[in-house]
This record gives sequence, structure tokens and C-alpha cells, in this order.
Amino acid sequence: MPTFVHGKGTKVLLNAYDLSGYFNSADVASSVETAETTAFGSSAKSYLVGLRDGTLSLSGLYSQDSGGSDDQLSTILGSATTPIVTVALEAGTIGNRAVVARADETNYSMSSPVADVVSVTADFIACAFNDGNVILGIDTGVMLTAGTSIAFGSLGNLSSVDNGAATSSGAVANLHVTANSISGGATTIKVQASADNSTWADLITFAAISASTTTSEQKAATGSVARYLRVTASTAGSSGSITFNVSIARF
Repeated sequence: MPTFVHGKGTKVLLNAYDLSGYFNSADVASSVETAETTAFGSSAKSYLVGLRDGTLSLSGLYSQDSGGSDDQLSTILGSATTPIVTVALEAGTIGNRAVVARADETNYSMSSPVADVVSVTADFIACAFNDGNVILGIDTGVMLTAGTSIAFGSLGNLSSVDNGAATSSGAVANLHVTANSISGGATTIKVQASADNSTWADLITFAAISASTTTSEQKAATGSVARYLRVTASTAGSSGSITFNVSIARF
């Protein structure tokens, strides 16, 4: 029987912010360019697959508070730094689907009807570039975290995800640290891989997160990626807690 998913559990992460409470629609579209290669003597058309493309649209509610929808969407429009975006479906459960994106905002609009709430819409287009021979843009992956607050003394290995088989062409992961009150030292977050869900090796190590700092990062790995993945986190801090989300797409 099909397993359907309700949209109410969707989470939208933009850079170091969880903006889920501002949006009520997230639309993702992926495409691939095709060039026709039909020649004389053919009885049917043939095509050659070309470049990938992707778009992302967010719509929801206007808010002028610091770190809110207008504050963030108006700031990143035209920014020289490409935003890091994750759209997580049924967020809160490790292993559920997520869209892992690095995309430029191309349009930001507001609508203020006389008899309704003020709304916002933002459009993004995949920003593909080469990071260690992995082409990054808008890709479908899985969540490796539940996105809940974790006390400094409880950091460690999170639950693993069984991806069914190893893959051969690298991976890309998004990290969003949306709250951080850990003091006394930096926090390190890694993605680890395993062939047997027992012996683990570091796959991706994100930049150390300074005490009481929120941040975001996208990082790629090349080559083969083992079947099982998990997140592990450690800190040199002595108090506080941290809230972070990690999602990864394999190729």
C-alpha cells in the first residue's frame, strides 16, 4: 500500500534560520536538458541527456521581525553568497526525505490584499558549481538529524540511515545550526559512513562551530559512499545546548 505524506510536517531551513513557521507552500522542480540526435534513416526520435536544472519556490506569510520571512528573503536577494536551503518532508524523523539545495534567489515579492493577510513569495534557481568534482544544485536526499535541541553532554552518535546500497559518485550535505547556547568551546559535526552499520569512517566534517554561534554550511564528498550514514557531534563546551539539522544527497 502506498505511503502518502502530509505537507503539514514540512520544514524549511534557510542558512542559519528555521523559517518553517512563515511558509505554507514549498514547490521543487528538477529537469534535465535534452538534445535531439535523430538522424536520417531513424524510425523514431532519439535524444542525448544534457545539463540538469532545478527550481525552488517558497510562499507563505509576511513578517517583519528580525530573522523572519521578510528580513531573510529581502536580504539574500542579489547576495554574492548563494543561500543554503533545505526542505525537509515530515521533518523530525531521521531517514525521511529532504531536498538539499544551494540556490540563488531570483525573485522576492509581497502581496498585501485589503481583506487578507500579507503574503510573500520567493523563487530560487539551482546554482551548480564544481566542488571536488561533485556538481551541486537541487537534489533529493535524506535527513540525518531530528532537528531537536541537544544538550552539550548528550552529543554523540545519532541513529544511522540504511540507504540500501553503496553509491559511487559522491554526496553533498547541508548543515543548518539554528540555535546554539553551548559555551566554553567549539562544536564539531560530522557525517560518517559504514558498509556494515558497525565500523564507521568520517565522510564529511563541517567547520568547527564557535561557542554560541549559529551558522550554515554545504559540503561535498567525492568517490564511493558506503551504504549506511549517520551524524556524530562532539563539543569542547561545558554548558548549554545546540539545535542543528543535517541532510545529505547521494549521487
